[in-house]
Amino acid sequence: MEDLDPDTLSRTDYIETRESHFQRGTEPRLPNHSPGNTKDLLYGDNDSSKAARAEPCLRISLFATQRRSGSLPPFAGKRTTTAGSPRPNATSPSSCGNGSTSDDPLQQEVEVLVSHWNLYINLGGFFVGLFSVTLFGPWSDSVGRRPTLILPAVGMAVQAAIYLLVMYLQLHVAYFLLGRILSGLMGDYNLILASCFAYVADTSDKRARTFRVAVLEACLGIAGMLASIGGGQWRKAQGYINPFWLVLAASLAAALYAAFCLQESVKQQKPAKLFTLSHYKTVYRLYTASEHRSSRQQLALYSLAFFLLVTVHFGTKDLFVLYELGSPLCWAADLIGYGSAASYLTYLSSLGGLRLLQLCLEDTWVAEIGLFSNISGLVVISLATTTPLMFTGYGLLFLSMAATPVIRARLSKLVSETEQGALFASVACLEALCSLVAAGVFNSLYPATLHFMRGFPFLFGAIILLIPAAVIGWIEIWDSNHDYSHFSDASLTPADG
Repeated sequence: MEDLDPDTLSRTDYIETRESHFQRGTEPRLPNHSPGNTKDLLYGDNDSSKAARAEPCLRISLFATQRRSGSLPPFAGKRTTTAGSPRPNATSPSSCGNGSTSDDPLQQEVEVLVSHWNLYINLGGFFVGLFSVTLFGPWSDSVGRRPTLILPAVGMAVQAAIYLLVMYLQLHVAYFLLGRILSGLMGDYNLILASCFAYVADTSDKRARTFRVAVLEACLGIAGMLASIGGGQWRKAQGYINPFWLVLAASLAAALYAAFCLQESVKQQKPAKLFTLSHYKTVYRLYTASEHRSSRQQLALYSLAFFLLVTVHFGTKDLFVLYELGSPLCWAADLIGYGSAASYLTYLSSLGGLRLLQLCLEDTWVAEIGLFSNISGLVVISLATTTPLMFTGYGLLFLSMAATPVIRARLSKLVSETEQGALFASVACLEALCSLVAAGVFNSLYPATLHFMRGFPFLFGAIILLIPAAVIGWIEIWDSNHDYSHFSDASLTPADG
């Protein structure tokens, strides 16, 4: 009797196999189905409820990354300026009321130098990570996920140690670039992100994968919120050095957790050579393989939707504080803190909303609702001239993070179990590219449009989000029509005979 596994067959093959069994008068057999393994049938054979999960590793690593990125620019500014040079008060009523900025040439020179070094450090980490992540990701499909969780965590610890040496010895800020490159060679945070999502794909069945991915993304929001809340006050009270000791400790904790607490998720581990071009070819074949052409096309379209969605998310998030500081809102520090908390809470509200909507809707339409929430919130924010209207915009964003876990889960379901590491490595690199593109586009667009509409970048982002909404909707409609035509053809065959 032939096995029928809806998790390994495509939707079309699944329908055709069921029809062939119906015509022969036989009953399809589900794999490993026996009265003793009903739990596997209901929840999937990869249930990991008793195993350690990847979420703590991601939370710890993201917390370390947020603390690192939050403390580096202020320290670089302190190293490149002279003692006693005042920093302009960006929240003073005078600068808010008339839009004037500091005319201190020394301060302007310091800000330019800090922004340039920050750009060099980010670009260095991105280009080195681009090659290392796409090398380690496919490698993890053979040797397992734990090595690719331990290596980047150790790399982040090495980077934190170099940063501490630079601070204690008062070295040139160029050594920060060396630390970032060394961390990038070991995968940095992007490899941890890719490995965690691949781990979730390994340990969840396809029906529960979207929610598991959403839980992992909610961890991003929680870790970012904790780092944002505690980091500023700690840096103000104890300076710039002590937070980097926490970064070092958190990175080592993530490495130890992955080494001793996390169970391996790859079922059939096998030794594989690391330094080979075949890993890069694996990533390339994900999008260009001639077999399963329909799946590869969907993979490219979902990747495009993901790129646009994440670019808008990163770009608009970077502008919220600038928008709130300026006229006519002129928010003080307390209101900015409330706004930041509201933006991070969207991760949790999106998680709860996704879980509820999944009870009555397909994942695709949950993503469409999330995109509508994102678009409506950005439109209101772009027109906000009062504090209540601004918080109304934040409220409308309550489901804005529901679309990205759906897209990640859909991408995961389009490739085989042995390609999850390669897939999420490419997604992690795409996400890093989104950050660079968002910084370039939105940070340039904001000053260029101040003279006619301060909120235009948010409106621009809302318009861009119409593209992924259209792409996701079109894929779902085309897929449904394609499946229906195959089902109709199979049903009519016996009558024609």
